[in-house]
Amino acid sequence: MASFRLTLEYDGAGFAGWQLQPRERTVQGTLQEALGRLVRGEVAVVGAGRTDAGVHALGQVASIHLETGLDASTLLRALNAKLPPDLAVVAACEVPEDFHARFHARGKHYCYRVWNGAARSPLRSQWQHHVPQPLEVAAMVSAAAPLEGRHDFASFQGAGSSVRSTLRTLHRLSVAGQAGDEIRFEMAGDGFLRHMVRNLVGTLLEVGLGRRAPESLQAVLGARDRRQAGPTAPARGLTLVRVEYAPPAPVSPAIPGP
Repeated sequence: MASFRLTLEYDGAGFAGWQLQPRERTVQGTLQEALGRLVRGEVAVVGAGRTDAGVHALGQVASIHLETGLDASTLLRALNAKLPPDLAVVAACEVPEDFHARFHARGKHYCYRVWNGAARSPLRSQWQHHVPQPLEVAAMVSAAAPLEGRHDFASFQGAGSSVRSTLRTLHRLSVAGQAGDEIRFEMAGDGFLRHMVRNLVGTLLEVGLGRRAPESLQAVLGARDRRQAGPTAPARGLTLVRVEYAPPAPVSPAIPGP
């Protein structure tokens, strides 16, 4: 039995999220089906996290155990030959048997992209959220600064979550760009609550539109009440950029894709 860590890139527009669901096309289900055809048997895939329907990934991570003689490089090429165009393995490496993509993850990095042009952009519509009204970037930068650090982010947690604690650490929350062009929200932390990134972005966009004062976000954070925060930003603007692990999880270097 060999154990592998896979780094995945996918366009989330055609998937009903990561998690396996009956009668739905999901990233986990598509990957398991391709692996099953490759090794002629059932394969369980564990992901580092559950991206929602429509959310993209540049660096989602999955762990698998296979009865195979394939090395990581050969597995990467063989698996990509069976995957659809909107899902690919971009790196693979062999790992210790106890490696777990979810439990061993130390942090994640997300990017949310907004197109702030007055006219909609068909080439950006699948990967960026369109806000046609000019946004005040400096106000959003000011509002974001106090949210960095360790806080109770209950006000930014989506409904339906059953986590034991809503304490999380945001190592980075940056807003960059200019009105009338692309604006990027970068977030890196030790973990994220359900819809936390999209709820933070939705609330910051209200600041950028002049509907909230920048200093009001500290009160929203302290309220621990989802009703005090802004709307959930659409999924299409969100990309999981990277999952962080403490070295030395891999036992061999990652093999880049072709």
